Amino acid sequence: MENKDKTPATPESVMEIIREISLSIKESRIELAESRVELAESRAKFDHELAESRAKFDRGLAESNTKFGREMAEFRQGLAESSAKFEREMAEFRQGLAESSAKFDRKMEESNAKFKREMEDSRADWNLKMKELNEMIGGTANSNGMFAEEYFFNSINSGDKTLFGEKFDACYSSLKRYNKNNRTKSEHDILLVNGKSVAIVEVKYKARKEDIQKIINKLPAFRTLYPQYGSHRIYLGLAAMSFDNNVENVSVNNGIAIIKQVGDMVVIHDEHLKAF
Repeated sequence: MENKDKTPATPESVMEIIREISLSIKESRIELAESRVELAESRAKFDHELAESRAKFDRGLAESNTKFGREMAEFRQGLAESSAKFEREMAEFRQGLAESSAKFDRKMEESNAKFKREMEDSRADWNLKMKELNEMIGGTANSNGMFAEEYFFNSINSGDKTLFGEKFDACYSSLKRYNKNNRTKSEHDILLVNGKSVAIVEVKYKARKEDIQKIINKLPAFRTLYPQYGSHRIYLGLAAMSFDNNVENVSVNNGIAIIKQVGDMVVIHDEHLKAF
C-alpha cells in the first residue's frame, strides 16, 4: 500500500474552517428564522381563515336558528290558528248537533203524540165498530135464540105435553128466579112439570159441546130455588136447530135427551135418558 503524507494543519486553516462553520451556522439560523416567519405567516393565515370559516359558520348557524325560530313561530301560530279554527268548528258542530238533536226530539215527540192520537182515534173507531158488530151479532144471536126457543116451546106445548115417556101437566117458557138472600139465580128456557117429574130443556140455535156441562151446572140452583120439586125426578134435554160435531152423542151418553128439528118435525133422542 502506498502511503501518502498528510498536510499538517495550520492556524490559518483552522480559522478558515471555523469561519466556514460559523457561516454555515449563521445561514442555518437565517433559514430557520425565515422558516419560522413562514410558519407564523401560514399559521396566521390558517387562523384567519379558520376564524372567517367559524364566523361564516356562526353566521349561517345564527341565520338557520333565526329562520328555524321564525318557521317554528309561524308553525306554532298556524297550529294555534288551526286549533282555534278546529275548536270553533267543533263548537259549531256541537251546537248544530244539539240543535239537530233537539229538533229530532221535538219531531219524535210530535210524531209520538200524533201516532198516539191516531192510535187512540183508531182504537176508539175500532171499539165503536166492534161494539156495533157485537150488537149486530148479539141481536142476531138473540133473535136466533128467541126463534129457536119459541119454535120448540110451541112444538111441545101445542101437543099433549108428552115428553121422555111421560105426560106433563104444565109447560113453562123462559123461567127466571133469583134469591137475594143467597144470591142464587136461575134461568130455564122450557120447564115441564107433573106430580112426580120435572123436565128442564135448554134451547140453543146451535148447540156446542160446552152447553152440555152448562145444563148440568144449573141443577144445584134449580133445586135451591124450586124446593117444591125436591122429591121429583129431574130430566134434562138439549134442544137446538143444529148441533156441532159429536155433541148429540156426548149429550145422549151423559143421559141428556136431544131434541132437534128434522124437516117439519121435532125428533127426540132419549135412549139413555137418566133422572138427575
